[in-house]
This record gives sequence, structure tokens and C-alpha cells, in this order.
Amino acid sequence: MDIESGIIRSRSESAAGFFKCGWSWVKSLPGKFKNNVVEFTNKVKELGKDDPRKIIHSIKFGLTLSLVSLLHYFKPRDSSIWAVLTVVVVFEFSVGATLGKGLNRIMATFLAGALGVGAHHLATLVGGKGQLILLQLFVFLLAAASSFSRFLPGIKARYDYGVLTFILTFSLVSVSGFRADEMLELAHHRLLAIIIGSLSCVIISIFVFPVWAGQELHKLIALNIEKLADFLQGFGGEYFGNEEEGENDDLVSRANKSLLYKSVLNSKTTEESLANFARWEPPHGRFKFRHPWKQYLKIGTLTRQCAYEIEALSSCINSEIQAPLEFKKMIKDACIGMSMESSKVLQELSSSMKTMTHPADAVVEHMTNSKTASDNLKTVMKRASMLEIKTNILEMIPAATVASLLVEILARIEKIAGSVNELASLANFKAAHPAATSSPYVQRET
Repeated sequence: MDIESGIIRSRSESAAGFFKCGWSWVKSLPGKFKNNVVEFTNKVKELGKDDPRKIIHSIKFGLTLSLVSLLHYFKPRDSSIWAVLTVVVVFEFSVGATLGKGLNRIMATFLAGALGVGAHHLATLVGGKGQLILLQLFVFLLAAASSFSRFLPGIKARYDYGVLTFILTFSLVSVSGFRADEMLELAHHRLLAIIIGSLSCVIISIFVFPVWAGQELHKLIALNIEKLADFLQGFGGEYFGNEEEGENDDLVSRANKSLLYKSVLNSKTTEESLANFARWEPPHGRFKFRHPWKQYLKIGTLTRQCAYEIEALSSCINSEIQAPLEFKKMIKDACIGMSMESSKVLQELSSSMKTMTHPADAVVEHMTNSKTASDNLKTVMKRASMLEIKTNILEMIPAATVASLLVEILARIEKIAGSVNELASLANFKAAHPAATSSPYVQRET
């Protein structure tokens, strides 16, 4: 009996504990719900402060969708639903992305509809089992050819969505069981609905707080160049321990955390997408027709190459093997001079892009000073190799690597300067000075 009573008591205590935990969980639900709401609200506020255009984009999308949905109430047809679906899939954040998707959808629908009606008509003339075989053959050939075209870089970049729309529309139209006259009427109403939906997206996107992909690409490239300049400005004080050379403590701390160049290294996909969208956009502001968007990609590639060198330079800051103080003192002035002057070159180039003016004469001056510092560094390195420094040669490698990387970075910056100057000529930037257009760093493509 004692054993049974013990078992019963244990079970009752377990049940009581279970219900107690359950009741505690239920009581905590309102608090958890409140915390989740507060956390979500804070994230929304932070997102809105970070980029208010995202909130405006959401309002624009809702406005466009509500306007287009009115078509179904005034003219209740099944085809009017396609206008609503078009808004959902076409409306994008930037004007270029919206315009590109809209034109892709209209042209693909028109072409696929015409070919689908033609294929269905030819198959109907054959009749019998031949109709099914011929339709399947048409679907197979066009679907296979269209799918293969998506592997071509040019098609993939600009017309991928159009190819998908073409495959879907052709397959639906060609295998449908409508008569020719009914198919033409249905295709006409559907195409009209898609045009209305696409034009609505484009009009709202252009005339209501537009976000231009070309302008975003222009700002991104200029900002990436500026980030590299900020890193180089703080590098000398960080590596050699001279705080006087680090003009901005924030720059030094950011350089130490390696935050500046990493965003540049990861910007390739964004740059290519923005350049692709920018090609669809009409002239706006100072971005005229046939603006040299490909030149931005060239500058972006050169900037990333420079960022890779800077990444290697950053790894030398916290290297476990440190060079002797005597050797670091010998190369200190030359390295800091190269770093600071290279930073000033990049700052001038970034400012030139932001203001859309030709690079000023200061670019040539700072580049000359950088090359002078580079020559001095090479002289110091030769002198150091001839001196009998009683130290392990392995201990000198990190500092020698820093010097070598700075020389390589200078060469990369010179190419960036040439490409920016070339962009200024191709895009007809304003001349900052009469001599600015005759910079020796212009490198024309052959």
C-alpha cells in the first residue's frame, strides 16, 4: 500500500508540475507577444530611417495595384485579372527593373501569342492524330530553343524573364482547345490587359518618387572608391602606431575591423544588376541617352582588384611576426606618404564622380607625390638590403610585404584614375579646370 500511495503521490506531483509549467507558459504569452510586436516595430522604424524609399515603394506598389484592380469592376472579364498579375510580377524597386520587366512581358506575350495561334492553326489543318503530334513537336522545339538561349550571357542578363514568359504563353496558347477566332479574341484581351498593367507600373515608377538604377550605380561606384580612400587614410597610423598620421580615429578603428573594403569586395552582383537595369532607363538628369554604363563596370572591377590588395594589406596589421623597429622606422615615412597620397587620389576621384566633373589637377599632383614616395621607398629598401641588420630575415618579411603591397595598390589606383577620367570624357562631365581633360592618366580602350 505504501508503494502504491507513493506512486500515486508521484504522479499527482508530476501532473501538478506539468499544469504549473503550462499555466506559466500561458501567462507569459502576452508578454512575449508584446516583446515581439515592439521588436518588429523597431525593425520597421530602423528600416524606414535607413532608406525611406522602401516605404515609398510599398505605397507606390499598393497604389498601382489598387488602380489596376478597378478594371475588373468596370469590365469584369477573366483577362482583366492578367493586368493585376502583371503589376504583381512587374513592379520593382527601380525604374530600370520595372521598365525592363514590363517590356519583356509585353514583347514575349505578343510574340508567343502570335506563334501559338499560328502553331495551333497549322496543327488544326493536319487534323486527327497528326494535330497532337505536330503541336507537341512545336512545343518541344521552341521550349528547348528558348531554354537553351537562357544560357547565353546576353540573353540571361537582359531577357531572362521575357524568355520564361514566352515559354509559358506559347505552351498555353498552342495547346488550348479554342477555335481560331476565339483564340484571337482571347489573346487580344489578354495582351491589352498586360500592356495596361505594365504601363501603369512604368508610369507610377517614373513619375512618383522615381528610383533610378543608373543613379544608384553611379553613387555605389563613387562610394566604393571613397571607402578605399578612408581605409588607406587610416592605415599608416594603424600599422606604424603613429596616431598623428591617423587624421580620424573613426577611420583607424574601421580600418582595423576591416569593414571598409569588404563591402567593396561583395559589390559585383549589385553593380552588374544595376548596370543591366540602367540600360533600360530613359534619359534622366545628367544621364543622357546611351550613357556609358559599361564603363562603370570597368571601374568597379578595378576598384575590387584594389580592394583585394587592401585586404592583404589589412592582414599585415595584426601579423604575429613583426618587423624590427629599426627597419620599420626606415620605411615608415615613405609608406605613410604613399598611403596618404593614394588616399587623397581616391578621394578626389570619388568627389569627381559625385559632382560629375572631370578629375581636378589635384589628382595629378597627389599621384605624382605618391610616385615620389614610391621611389623613395624603393631607395630605402635597397639601402636596407645593403645594411648589416642583425635580425632574422623572416622578421622583415611582413614590413617588406606592406611596402610591396602599397606599390601594387598605387598601380591599381593609377588604372582607376585612368578609367574615371575616361568615363568623364565619354559621359561629358563638366570640366573642373581647363587642364583637367588633359590628365596623363587617361587610358583609351583600343
